[in-house]
Amino acid sequence: MNSLDTFLPQYEQEPDFSTQILRQCIPLMVKHQMAPHPINYAIWYDYVSNNNPALNQAIDELLDNNTPFDEKVSIDLYARYICNASLEKFSQINSNLASLVNGTLDQVQHSSDQFSETKNSLLSNSKKLENTTEILDAQFLLSEIVHQVKQLSTETHNLNAQLEQAQKDIAELKYELVNTRKIASTDGLTGLLNRRAFDMEINNLLSEQSANPHSLLILDLDHFKKVNDTFGHLVGDQVIRFTANLIKEKKAPHHLAARYGGEELAIIMPETPINKATDIAETIRTSLEKSRLKQKNSNQNIGQITVSIGATGVQPGDSAETVIARADKALYQAKECGRNRVISL
Repeated sequence: MNSLDTFLPQYEQEPDFSTQILRQCIPLMVKHQMAPHPINYAIWYDYVSNNNPALNQAIDELLDNNTPFDEKVSIDLYARYICNASLEKFSQINSNLASLVNGTLDQVQHSSDQFSETKNSLLSNSKKLENTTEILDAQFLLSEIVHQVKQLSTETHNLNAQLEQAQKDIAELKYELVNTRKIASTDGLTGLLNRRAFDMEINNLLSEQSANPHSLLILDLDHFKKVNDTFGHLVGDQVIRFTANLIKEKKAPHHLAARYGGEELAIIMPETPINKATDIAETIRTSLEKSRLKQKNSNQNIGQITVSIGATGVQPGDSAETVIARADKALYQAKECGRNRVISL
């Protein structure tokens, strides 16, 4: 795996889950004689929680090869698979872009100087040609002019080739930049926006001056702890992923879905009135209620999974905090009223 290919880790699980992970991490660190400092703990936390497939694969390969987990190995694992290397990637892209721009500017300047020199030479020879009466002198000047025109044509071709290559390089850098931004804003488990991206998007939405209605949904899986306790956290992750995919399917293309925290999900709904938002919420709720999930390995039925949803519309003077608080309050009411329902405020 390239050292720049990574994702932003998310540590938003319930305390009970984190406690279980702790109980598994400590024996592993003792077994492999690793000091229990934050870097090593982060490595084994992600390994045990199984939320970082690339890291798990790297550690499994080290275990298969009986490689000692010394400090060098730990730092390398942390840098490659846990630490946020997006800043490093952005720095590399910026450096490449600056180098590309500077190189292109140098080439353009060089070609401009060559064009100017050739142009002046052409003008000079043209004037001489106009004033000459000798056939041999005229032939020589014409030969010079033809040579200079060919030279100008070659320089133009070279410059066009340079600019075409620069355009391709810029397109490639643009793709890398978009991909890096996507990595930095995506939740590793669900493929939805992560919490940091959610906060940024809702603040951006509320900072815009718009007369159009906006809405927000916050969704929470009902009795999710029971799913984890009964079937294990891998099945719990499967349920979260299934719900996330259902949200992707039912939301409008311009809506922004995020993993808000643990088993909580959210949908930012620009240009969507509250009645339309609650219709979509109800579609998600009923679709999940009707689904019958099974474990991938054993095909055992997990049972009915339901979701409670709080909905709210953006009101004049709202901040991100007030909108989220109102949606949270609606979600709390949905839970208090028996779960598996949509309530709007």
